[in-house]
Amino acid sequence: MTQNSTFKNALSNYWNRLILCCALAFGLLITANKVHGQIKPTAVRLAGMVSDSAIQASPLTVSLLTCSPGADLYSSFGHTAIRVQDRLLHTDFVFNYGTFQFDQPNFYLKFTRGKLEFMLSISTFEEFMYEYKVTQRSVTEQVLNLSNEQKDAILGFLKNNYLPQNRYYKYDFLYDNCATRIRDILFGLVKDTKINGQIVPDQTSFRDLIYHYLDKGGQPWSKLGIDILLGSRIDIPVDNNTAMFLPDYLSRGVDCATVVNKPYVLSEKKIIDLPAAISPSGKYLPLVVVSIFTLLLLTLYYLGKNWPKLHLILDSLLLYITGLLGILLLFMWFGTDHQACKNNYNLLWAMPFNLVAGFFIYKPRKWLQKYFMILLIITALLLGFWWGLPQHFNIAILPFCILMLIRYGALASRKIIKKDSL
Repeated sequence: MTQNSTFKNALSNYWNRLILCCALAFGLLITANKVHGQIKPTAVRLAGMVSDSAIQASPLTVSLLTCSPGADLYSSFGHTAIRVQDRLLHTDFVFNYGTFQFDQPNFYLKFTRGKLEFMLSISTFEEFMYEYKVTQRSVTEQVLNLSNEQKDAILGFLKNNYLPQNRYYKYDFLYDNCATRIRDILFGLVKDTKINGQIVPDQTSFRDLIYHYLDKGGQPWSKLGIDILLGSRIDIPVDNNTAMFLPDYLSRGVDCATVVNKPYVLSEKKIIDLPAAISPSGKYLPLVVVSIFTLLLLTLYYLGKNWPKLHLILDSLLLYITGLLGILLLFMWFGTDHQACKNNYNLLWAMPFNLVAGFFIYKPRKWLQKYFMILLIITALLLGFWWGLPQHFNIAILPFCILMLIRYGALASRKIIKKDSL
């Protein structure tokens, strides 16, 4: 089995674990962090043998490789890398900021907490292309219109960045990934660059850009998971610079740019040219499922109106679910380095303290009734200002919030029945 296969299987198992955990809170699918392309073990060994004499500064061709999104969740946003060719030495290497080592200690914990170290790796062009040929994903090459000095500067930076003490970095989905690293080289290291016009419409947010790929890839449950786990920071409007956290927008930015008043792109071609895969969107599937779930629960409440024990059992389950989800959101906010998970307004309906309330619901507590009254007010305000808060809420959550509003009202207005009387 190749390292690439191990990568897919391991990451798939990890997503499945998270899905199983979050399914208790209505089928979440977490993708706070996306992992980009992987290289084969031979590429790592080859990279270790690359020396100053193996890649010379001239004559060089430096190009940007942009890989189309794949069918799997981890590849939904595409990938990007830098290709450096030397026609005299007949070398052809790809510098890839989207790799990491599975054998690093506490891999899953680091991944979850946003402390996983990604790294710059080097592979041959053929090895890099292998995955995209197998998975049938398009690859576009943009040859950059650079002077010899600029090519030397890029190659020197990449070689220095590949040193063991420099190659590792802490991945962040929005602000520090394979695309932003290359963006900083092409628009920071290379001077006198300018993007002409806008590569995204005004008021486009991180969430809008993410939605485009998830809708296109037919991943409505991933979309719901992102909308719950990621906070208001992804609703910030992007500009040309921040939009280039996605490979396609980095490619678009380079295509619209000039360097020293010359077009940044010398030529462009499709190395692998395949039609974009069309996936059934199922855009409203989560809304339908959550609505059916809500109606079923309301039906049970109605049929069991003369059976208070059933009401308390269902209420306690709802409190456990929202409480556990709230604890998860708090952990992602304060216990991880994921910037996108901070300032999460979903905590207005996923209350961590509900987990405690669920255990006391059978006992007569005045403070508990006051607590439910407070939650009733908060939930009513949330529904009233649903489209006016700084964070966008997934429409699939709306039926569930209405259900919680009804139950909070019932719990706040009735006397808690003693367990002994049930």
